[in-house]
Amino acid sequence: MDEKIKVLIIDDHAILRMGLTALLNSKKDIEVVGDAANGTTGIRKAAKLKPDVVIVDLVMPDMDGVETTRQLLEKDPDAKVMILTTFGTADGISHALAAGARGAVMKNVEFSELVSAIRTIAAGGRAVSPEIERILAVDPPIPALSPRQSEILESMVRGLSNYDIAKQLGISLDMVKEHTTSLFTKIGAANRTEAVAIALRKHLLKA
Repeated sequence: MDEKIKVLIIDDHAILRMGLTALLNSKKDIEVVGDAANGTTGIRKAAKLKPDVVIVDLVMPDMDGVETTRQLLEKDPDAKVMILTTFGTADGISHALAAGARGAVMKNVEFSELVSAIRTIAAGGRAVSPEIERILAVDPPIPALSPRQSEILESMVRGLSNYDIAKQLGISLDMVKEHTTSLFTKIGAANRTEAVAIALRKHLLKA
């Protein structure tokens, strides 16, 4: 008999972990070998349990799915991560895929599709659900901001004027205007108000 696909679930919702564990264990070729409520614990368990597939929630407190994925791959470059999410911006999903996740599916997906994705990823393939593909197509991800652009955007969210930003960062007013122009172009904003709205909606700034 072929060996079972060993799965580790990292999600901060206990009921989801319990339900998903029961459902996946009902499949003859899949075994949930462990679960964790956060990225830190999940990374530690992954190192010990050596699962074939790690299912990671995209949105978690303390350490999100993107950082969890990144650290899992740093410790084990061969780790196979699948992102699971109830919702998500194209940026969050694309950053997780860029960090090394092999696939991404929505939590409301049919169970058969979830199982299929796990099997595909375990076999070395990639699996992105159609709904997530639509999100990525309709809401293209924003390129990574430079450290200076992030500082300026954060200052805008705090309501600082260009003069105050220049004083705070120790740069000229003209330099602030230059960075602001490039920032607006990168995130697709026409003005400050729109830039702040995009920053908050797409979670461009770290908490």
